Amino acid sequence: MKKIVITLIAFITMALNVAQAQKEIPEGPVVEIKTTLGDILVKLYDDTPKHRDNFLKLVNDKFYDGVLFHRVIKDFMVQTGDPESVNADSTKMLGSGNPGYTIDAEILYPKYYHKYGALAAARTGDNVNPERRSSGSQFYIVTGNKFTGQQLDAIAQRQTMNKRQAYFNDLCLKNEAKIRDLQKAGDRVALDAYRDELIKETEANVKEEPLPEEMRQDYTTIGGTPHLDGQYTVFGEVLKGMDTVEKIQNAETGRADRPKQDIKIISAKIIKK
Repeated sequence: MKKIVITLIAFITMALNVAQAQKEIPEGPVVEIKTTLGDILVKLYDDTPKHRDNFLKLVNDKFYDGVLFHRVIKDFMVQTGDPESVNADSTKMLGSGNPGYTIDAEILYPKYYHKYGALAAARTGDNVNPERRSSGSQFYIVTGNKFTGQQLDAIAQRQTMNKRQAYFNDLCLKNEAKIRDLQKAGDRVALDAYRDELIKETEANVKEEPLPEEMRQDYTTIGGTPHLDGQYTVFGEVLKGMDTVEKIQNAETGRADRPKQDIKIISAKIIKK
Protein backbone atom coordinates (compact mmCIF):
# COMPACT_ATOMS: atom_id res chain seq x y z
CA MET A 1 0.00 0.00 0.00
CA LYS A 2 2.82 2.36 0.90
CA LYS A 3 4.45 1.68 -2.45
CA ILE A 4 1.20 2.49 -4.27
CA VAL A 5 0.90 5.82 -2.41
CA ILE A 6 4.50 6.73 -3.28
CA THR A 7 3.88 5.83 -6.93
CA LEU A 8 0.71 7.91 -6.96
CA ILE A 9 2.52 10.92 -5.51
CA ALA A 10 5.27 10.53 -8.12
CA PHE A 11 2.64 10.35 -10.87
CA ILE A 12 0.87 13.50 -9.63
CA THR A 13 4.20 15.34 -9.38
CA MET A 14 5.10 14.33 -12.93
CA ALA A 15 1.68 15.44 -14.19
CA LEU A 16 2.06 18.82 -12.50
CA ASN A 17 5.51 19.25 -14.03
CA VAL A 18 4.17 18.42 -17.49
CA ALA A 19 1.28 20.87 -17.04
CA GLN A 20 3.70 23.58 -15.95
CA ALA A 21 5.96 22.89 -18.93
CA GLN A 22 2.99 23.06 -21.30
CA LYS A 23 1.93 26.34 -19.72
CA GLU A 24 5.38 27.78 -20.37
CA ILE A 25 5.41 26.84 -24.07
CA PRO A 26 5.26 30.27 -25.75
CA GLU A 27 2.55 31.38 -28.11
CA GLY A 28 4.02 33.06 -31.16
CA PRO A 29 7.31 32.70 -33.02
CA VAL A 30 10.59 31.88 -31.34
CA VAL A 31 13.95 32.98 -32.73
CA GLU A 32 17.40 31.75 -31.78
CA ILE A 33 20.13 34.40 -31.85
CA LYS A 34 23.66 33.05 -31.82
CA THR A 35 26.27 35.54 -30.64
CA THR A 36 30.01 35.40 -30.06
CA LEU A 37 29.28 35.22 -26.31
CA GLY A 38 26.51 32.61 -26.41
CA ASP A 39 22.95 32.01 -27.57
CA ILE A 40 19.74 33.93 -26.84
CA LEU A 41 16.26 32.53 -27.40
CA VAL A 42 13.55 35.16 -27.88
CA LYS A 43 9.78 34.94 -28.12
CA LEU A 44 7.90 37.43 -30.33
CA TYR A 45 4.42 38.61 -29.34
CA ASP A 46 1.60 37.94 -31.78
CA ASP A 47 -0.27 41.10 -30.80
CA THR A 48 2.54 43.32 -32.05
CA PRO A 49 2.24 41.89 -35.59
CA LYS A 50 4.08 44.62 -37.52
CA HIS A 51 7.17 44.23 -35.36
CA ARG A 52 6.84 40.43 -35.29
CA ASP A 53 6.55 40.09 -39.05
CA ASN A 54 9.33 42.59 -39.74
CA PHE A 55 11.69 40.82 -37.33
CA LEU A 56 10.95 37.43 -38.90
CA LYS A 57 11.52 38.83 -42.38
CA LEU A 58 14.90 40.26 -41.38
CA VAL A 59 15.87 36.96 -39.78
CA ASN A 60 14.88 35.05 -42.93
CA ASP A 61 16.86 37.53 -45.03
CA LYS A 62 19.89 36.98 -42.74
CA PHE A 63 19.91 40.72 -42.12
CA TYR A 64 21.21 40.33 -38.57
CA ASP A 65 24.07 37.96 -39.40
CA GLY A 66 27.29 39.78 -38.54
CA VAL A 67 25.82 42.89 -36.89
CA LEU A 68 27.39 44.12 -33.65
CA PHE A 69 25.98 44.92 -30.26
CA HIS A 70 26.98 48.52 -30.81
CA ARG A 71 25.51 50.12 -27.67
CA VAL A 72 25.83 48.45 -24.28
CA ILE A 73 24.97 50.11 -20.97
CA LYS A 74 25.33 48.06 -17.81
CA ASP A 75 22.19 47.82 -15.67
CA PHE A 76 20.17 49.27 -18.55
CA MET A 77 20.16 47.40 -21.88
CA VAL A 78 22.12 45.98 -24.81
CA GLN A 79 21.34 47.20 -28.33
CA THR A 80 22.01 45.82 -31.80
CA GLY A 81 20.62 45.77 -35.34
CA ASP A 82 22.57 48.54 -37.08
CA PRO A 83 23.50 47.17 -40.55
CA GLU A 84 26.40 49.64 -40.74
CA SER A 85 28.06 47.81 -37.86
CA VAL A 86 28.92 44.76 -39.99
CA ASN A 87 32.73 44.73 -40.27
CA ALA A 88 32.76 48.30 -38.93
CA ASP A 89 36.08 49.92 -38.12
CA SER A 90 36.62 50.50 -34.39
CA THR A 91 36.50 54.28 -34.95
CA LYS A 92 33.18 54.28 -36.80
CA MET A 93 30.24 55.88 -34.99
CA LEU A 94 27.32 53.48 -34.99
CA GLY A 95 23.62 53.67 -34.19
CA SER A 96 22.07 55.46 -37.16
CA GLY A 97 21.94 52.56 -39.61
CA ASN A 98 18.61 51.12 -40.70
CA PRO A 99 16.99 49.17 -43.56
CA GLY A 100 15.48 52.36 -45.02
CA TYR A 101 12.12 52.38 -43.24
CA THR A 102 10.50 52.67 -39.83
CA ILE A 103 7.60 50.74 -38.24
CA ASP A 104 4.35 52.04 -36.79
CA ALA A 105 4.42 52.09 -32.99
CA GLU A 106 2.67 49.15 -31.31
CA ILE A 107 2.98 50.27 -27.71
CA LEU A 108 0.73 48.00 -25.63
CA TYR A 109 1.51 49.37 -22.17
CA PRO A 110 0.73 48.24 -19.48
CA LYS A 111 0.31 44.78 -21.01
CA TYR A 112 3.94 44.77 -22.10
CA TYR A 113 6.56 46.66 -20.17
CA HIS A 114 10.33 46.93 -19.75
CA LYS A 115 10.94 44.07 -17.37
CA TYR A 116 14.27 42.23 -17.22
CA GLY A 117 14.62 40.35 -20.49
CA ALA A 118 12.11 42.42 -22.48
CA LEU A 119 12.77 42.74 -26.22
CA ALA A 120 11.96 46.21 -27.55
CA ALA A 121 12.44 48.33 -30.67
CA ALA A 122 14.87 51.23 -30.65
CA ARG A 123 13.81 54.55 -32.18
CA THR A 124 14.75 58.19 -32.59
CA GLY A 125 13.63 60.75 -30.00
CA ASP A 126 10.23 62.41 -29.63
CA ASN A 127 11.56 65.75 -30.89
CA VAL A 128 12.03 64.31 -34.40
CA ASN A 129 9.68 61.33 -34.03
CA PRO A 130 6.50 62.35 -32.17
CA GLU A 131 4.66 59.27 -33.46
CA ARG A 132 7.30 57.10 -31.75
CA ARG A 133 7.84 54.98 -34.84
CA SER A 134 10.33 52.18 -34.34
CA SER A 135 13.60 51.61 -36.14
CA GLY A 136 13.20 49.14 -38.98
CA SER A 137 15.91 46.88 -37.54
CA GLN A 138 17.49 48.06 -34.29
CA PHE A 139 16.32 46.47 -31.05
CA TYR A 140 17.44 46.17 -27.47
CA ILE A 141 17.16 43.68 -24.62
CA VAL A 142 16.49 45.08 -21.16
CA THR A 143 18.67 44.32 -18.15
CA GLY A 144 17.95 47.26 -15.83
CA ASN A 145 17.82 47.33 -12.03
CA LYS A 146 15.54 46.18 -9.24
CA PHE A 147 13.34 48.85 -7.63
CA THR A 148 11.75 49.34 -4.24
CA GLY A 149 8.02 49.87 -3.85
CA GLN A 150 8.66 53.50 -2.92
CA GLN A 151 10.70 54.06 -6.09
CA LEU A 152 7.95 52.51 -8.20
CA ASP A 153 5.35 54.77 -6.56
CA ALA A 154 7.47 57.79 -7.50
CA ILE A 155 7.80 56.50 -11.08
CA ALA A 156 4.02 55.98 -11.32
CA GLN A 157 3.42 59.54 -10.10
CA ARG A 158 5.91 60.88 -12.61
CA GLN A 159 4.25 58.93 -15.43
CA THR A 160 0.89 60.41 -14.43
CA MET A 161 2.35 63.92 -14.42
CA ASN A 162 3.85 63.37 -17.87
CA LYS A 163 0.50 62.13 -19.20
CA ARG A 164 -1.29 65.08 -17.67
CA GLN A 165 1.23 67.52 -19.11
CA ALA A 166 0.79 66.02 -22.58
CA TYR A 167 -3.01 66.11 -22.24
CA PHE A 168 -2.92 69.73 -21.00
CA ASN A 169 -0.63 70.78 -23.85
CA ASP A 170 -3.02 69.20 -26.33
CA LEU A 171 -5.95 71.08 -24.78
CA CYS A 172 -4.04 74.33 -25.07
CA LEU A 173 -3.36 73.69 -28.76
CA LYS A 174 -7.02 72.90 -29.40
CA ASN A 175 -8.07 76.11 -27.62
CA GLU A 176 -5.21 78.26 -28.87
CA ALA A 177 -7.50 80.89 -30.43
CA LYS A 178 -9.38 81.53 -27.19
CA ILE A 179 -6.15 81.69 -25.18
CA ARG A 180 -4.66 84.21 -27.61
CA ASP A 181 -7.80 86.36 -27.43
CA LEU A 182 -7.57 86.47 -23.64
CA GLN A 183 -3.89 87.32 -23.83
CA LYS A 184 -4.52 90.13 -26.33
CA ALA A 185 -7.29 91.51 -24.14
CA GLY A 186 -4.91 91.56 -21.19
CA ASP A 187 -7.55 89.90 -19.05
CA ARG A 188 -5.31 88.13 -16.57
CA VAL A 189 -8.17 87.06 -14.28
CA ALA A 190 -10.07 85.41 -17.12
CA LEU A 191 -6.87 83.82 -18.44
CA ASP A 192 -6.05 82.30 -15.03
CA ALA A 193 -9.63 81.07 -14.64
CA TYR A 194 -9.52 79.43 -18.06
CA ARG A 195 -6.17 77.81 -17.23
CA ASP A 196 -7.67 76.39 -14.02
CA GLU A 197 -10.61 75.07 -16.05
CA LEU A 198 -8.24 73.25 -18.41
CA ILE A 199 -6.27 71.85 -15.45
CA LYS A 200 -9.47 70.48 -13.89
CA GLU A 201 -10.45 68.89 -17.20
CA THR A 202 -6.99 67.34 -17.44
CA GLU A 203 -7.09 65.90 -13.93
CA ALA A 204 -10.60 64.53 -14.51
CA ASN A 205 -9.53 62.70 -17.68
CA VAL A 206 -6.06 61.53 -16.65
CA LYS A 207 -6.43 59.67 -13.38
CA GLU A 208 -3.52 58.74 -11.15
CA GLU A 209 -3.21 54.96 -11.30
CA PRO A 210 -0.82 52.66 -9.40
CA LEU A 211 1.30 50.20 -11.32
CA PRO A 212 -0.37 46.81 -11.85
CA GLU A 213 0.62 44.24 -9.21
CA GLU A 214 2.32 41.87 -11.69
CA MET A 215 4.43 44.75 -12.96
CA ARG A 216 5.39 45.81 -9.44
CA GLN A 217 6.33 42.21 -8.67
CA ASP A 218 8.60 41.99 -11.71
CA TYR A 219 10.29 45.32 -11.11
CA THR A 220 10.99 44.52 -7.45
CA THR A 221 12.17 40.91 -7.98
CA ILE A 222 13.80 40.64 -11.44
CA GLY A 223 14.12 44.32 -12.31
CA GLY A 224 13.93 46.30 -15.52
CA THR A 225 13.73 49.90 -16.79
CA PRO A 226 10.25 51.24 -15.94
CA HIS A 227 11.08 54.80 -16.99
CA LEU A 228 10.92 53.62 -20.64
CA ASP A 229 7.40 52.23 -20.29
CA GLY A 230 4.76 53.56 -22.66
CA GLN A 231 7.37 55.19 -24.89
CA TYR A 232 8.87 52.30 -26.85
CA THR A 233 7.34 49.21 -28.45
CA VAL A 234 8.02 46.05 -26.45
CA PHE A 235 7.43 43.19 -28.90
CA GLY A 236 8.94 40.13 -27.25
CA GLU A 237 11.01 38.70 -24.43
CA VAL A 238 13.97 36.44 -23.78
CA LEU A 239 13.00 32.84 -23.05
CA LYS A 240 16.52 31.57 -22.51
CA GLY A 241 19.98 33.08 -22.61
CA MET A 242 19.93 35.99 -20.17
CA ASP A 243 23.31 34.68 -19.01
CA THR A 244 24.56 35.62 -22.47
CA VAL A 245 22.90 39.04 -22.21
CA GLU A 246 24.63 39.49 -18.84
CA LYS A 247 27.99 38.75 -20.46
CA ILE A 248 27.25 41.35 -23.13
CA GLN A 249 26.19 44.03 -20.66
CA ASN A 250 29.34 43.47 -18.58
CA ALA A 251 31.64 44.04 -21.55
CA GLU A 252 34.10 46.91 -21.28
CA THR A 253 32.90 49.82 -23.41
CA GLY A 254 34.45 52.87 -24.98
CA ARG A 255 33.12 55.87 -26.85
CA ALA A 256 29.34 55.96 -27.41
CA ASP A 257 28.95 52.84 -25.20
CA ARG A 258 30.39 50.57 -27.87
CA PRO A 259 32.13 47.44 -26.55
CA LYS A 260 35.90 47.66 -26.98
CA GLN A 261 35.96 44.07 -28.17
CA ASP A 262 33.40 43.41 -30.89
CA ILE A 263 30.39 41.32 -29.83
CA LYS A 264 28.41 40.19 -32.84
CA ILE A 265 25.41 38.19 -33.89
CA ILE A 266 26.77 35.17 -35.73
CA SER A 267 23.36 34.10 -37.00
CA ALA A 268 19.65 34.25 -36.25
CA LYS A 269 17.09 31.64 -37.22
CA ILE A 270 13.42 30.92 -36.64
CA ILE A 271 12.93 27.74 -34.60
CA LYS A 272 9.19 28.07 -34.02
CA LYS A 273 6.77 29.91 -36.32
